[in-house]
Amino acid sequence: MKAFLVLLTFFTSWSFANELPEATPESVGVSSQTVLEFVEALENEIDAVHSFVLVKNGKVISKGWWNPYQNSESHMLYSLSKSFTSTAIGMACDEGLLNLSDKVISFFPKSLPEKVSENLKAMTIKDLLIMGTGHSVDTLKPIINEGDDDWVKVFLAQEVTHKPGGYFKYNTGATYMLSKILTKVTKQTLVQYLEPRLFKPLGIRDYSWEVDPIGANTGGYGLKINTMSIAKFGQFYLQEGLWNGKQLISREWIKKASSKQIENGTNPKSDWNQGYGFQFWRCQNNSYRADGAFGQYCIVMPDKQTVLAVNGGMKGMQKLLNIVWTKLYPKLGSKPLPLNITANETLKAKLKSLSLKPLSLDGSFAEKENKVYKFADNDKGLRSFSFKKMSDGTNKILLTNEHGTQEVKFSSGKWTLGEMTFEKNIKSVVGRTNGLQKIASSGGWVNKDHLKVKVFLVETPYCLTFDFKFDGDKVELVVNYNVYHGPTTWSVKGQY
Repeated sequence: MKAFLVLLTFFTSWSFANELPEATPESVGVSSQTVLEFVEALENEIDAVHSFVLVKNGKVISKGWWNPYQNSESHMLYSLSKSFTSTAIGMACDEGLLNLSDKVISFFPKSLPEKVSENLKAMTIKDLLIMGTGHSVDTLKPIINEGDDDWVKVFLAQEVTHKPGGYFKYNTGATYMLSKILTKVTKQTLVQYLEPRLFKPLGIRDYSWEVDPIGANTGGYGLKINTMSIAKFGQFYLQEGLWNGKQLISREWIKKASSKQIENGTNPKSDWNQGYGFQFWRCQNNSYRADGAFGQYCIVMPDKQTVLAVNGGMKGMQKLLNIVWTKLYPKLGSKPLPLNITANETLKAKLKSLSLKPLSLDGSFAEKENKVYKFADNDKGLRSFSFKKMSDGTNKILLTNEHGTQEVKFSSGKWTLGEMTFEKNIKSVVGRTNGLQKIASSGGWVNKDHLKVKVFLVETPYCLTFDFKFDGDKVELVVNYNVYHGPTTWSVKGQY
């Protein structure tokens, strides 16, 4: 029994040592009313925020998840992944395994094109980090579409139009190359390398990272962690690499990574034109961030000792940053305030009630229940579907595709959880995850000939809206994505 208690005490202390403490906003100089207005602005002005964690002076002062998104679930980060890759490179440099001046081609002598241009010869690890490879286009698309099992060979075959080091072009393929270089010198994947050096010390547990066809982590995208873990990562950078009394990465690297290393535009009001570091974007207000497509943010505000982590599924990413700079940043004080009890209680109630609005539609399947509608041949892999009303009052769509039969349960006015595999196994979309995905659905009948179902893929930015439109024995399924890399609407036709 004593041994068990000792083990339990050790585990508990290890767990809590890696968690950020919580405090009231007022205790660190922020009014609860300010945070409440910030949350309300996120709801009223943004397409869809899924979650946020606000940290000041190392303490979580507010956090929230919009149902059906949950605090325990990991979320697709897209390009926010890049900053974790950069961190791994920094750690490898600190260990003497790499140097910023190392030439890229030196790591891959067997994957070089027949003719190696002078610009390709000159490309360094630093050029990869600052998105200054000299390419005129992002190399990721040809890497994925043409790479087969050797993505490195495709990257090295792309024309390097400009002299590396001075021309900024956002290039996810460059970050993939950083992952491959790390694997080359350490004989470990990014995840294997970061697990003891970053993930475990920070208490980041439920992570996963996509891989290329031969098992190397994709580097520039593909990492999944939860919102609190994003906040820890930001706090780690705010503390210049110090965590629980240990310097996990050199302060010098943090300063270089978060400072302007290359120009990327001239618009003073755009947070995409403030300069670029080592896989970090500079921001207005002497701040910087890691970010990913459709609203994945880790915003570090050193002058305010504040970190904001956000996950979302939004179209306009500058809009959220504008809200931060206008609604939140100016009101982040430095001295404690008296607790605003009324505002604090209102804020707590607001955070408990956060929810993305489910579809509220009446009606039933009526005569269409249990009929099997077969789709015409289509490039989406959909074959048939049918409807069924369950004994518990919920409804179910049965969609058959190349992965089998997918069950989508839904009700009107609330979210119903489930799982499905919907995406077709093709390589054309960056960051696509195939396989079983957690979903939350709601819906019902708009009228007797129109069924509408909304489905959130709750570990991603994506929400799919299915519109089944009937005309006698014929049906058209129209699918709309809230956001997507590519067309957001497509349709297939079928018949009973």
